[in-house]
Amino acid sequence: MRGEDQIQGAMFSYVSPEQRVPADHPLRMIWVLSDAALQDMSALFDQLYSRVGRPSIPPEKLLRALLLQVLYTIRSERLLMEQLDYNLLFRWFVGLTMDDAVWDASTFSKNRDRLLEGDVARAFFARVVAVAKEHGLLSNEHFTVDGTLIQAWAGQKSFVRKGAKGGAKRDDDPGNPSVDFHGEQRTNETHQSTTDPQCRLYKKAKGQEARLCYLGHLLIENRNGLVIEAQATQATGTAEREAALEMARGRRGTLGGDKNYDTRDFVHKLRKLGLTPHVAQKAPSAIDGRTTRHTGYVVSQRLRKRIEEVFGWGKTVGPLRQVKVRGTPKVDWLTVFVAAAYNLVRIRNILAAPA
Repeated sequence: MRGEDQIQGAMFSYVSPEQRVPADHPLRMIWVLSDAALQDMSALFDQLYSRVGRPSIPPEKLLRALLLQVLYTIRSERLLMEQLDYNLLFRWFVGLTMDDAVWDASTFSKNRDRLLEGDVARAFFARVVAVAKEHGLLSNEHFTVDGTLIQAWAGQKSFVRKGAKGGAKRDDDPGNPSVDFHGEQRTNETHQSTTDPQCRLYKKAKGQEARLCYLGHLLIENRNGLVIEAQATQATGTAEREAALEMARGRRGTLGGDKNYDTRDFVHKLRKLGLTPHVAQKAPSAIDGRTTRHTGYVVSQRLRKRIEEVFGWGKTVGPLRQVKVRGTPKVDWLTVFVAAAYNLVRIRNILAAPA
């Protein structure tokens, strides 16, 4: 018999969000892993908040909401709050009941800025790495490093000569003026973005378009491709190698990389740190047969491509293709947080895989 299309509102509901989420949903294990990391951060949160005054958004719920924004590619805080209002899965993950009011988008953003100032992302990332170590998923001897371009939240029209008020040739539209840069040589020494002064005009290879961007750097271990160090810097020709040396400090074993790292200065400094450079060779190369003849070098060259998977995830699922924050500290914060989110997904996939 055909049912009737009647909509009748119920006064009470006895089904909680917990019951609505399937037992095998991927977010369940991610919640457990992230909660283990957040529990260790209670002392850090106490330092960021005053003991008097009106209670703010709990930092644990704030970070869980930011995790959802990365995992589900939600492009703004306003859309995130909209999803939290009616999405039962999101409410359950963050820790909101059916009757809890959703925060205003501006209130959420202001509370998020407190976490930006407290370097919470790096503390959260370190605890996620510790969780991976507890499960025996990390290698202590074999690593890979690489960098990628992160497009800044600034347009080419904002890149004007330092000290100039603007680059418009004619004021036909003050909000979006016509700009003609043909014949003008623009460099980072003479020009600067008025929107984001810390981003730089840069390109990684010949023939590519120079863009206003930052550089994101990752260090992964080769066993499972988990990120163990992450940072973002200004885009310069030496930033990748400088960041690699900084992230590799204190480690032992091998370090893989592409041809950009095959320089005599980098190889020499890497050996002084106690690491064997397993970088791709270019002509002429800073490494020779004493390094490349070993099977481990071939394995490092094969596994180093895993780092591209992290960059790909961060730019397609995560927000790293073009960040919506400005300034090196905030871009660095976001890069580290996205790396933590990737690790959570990767750890979950490894632990959930059949033995």
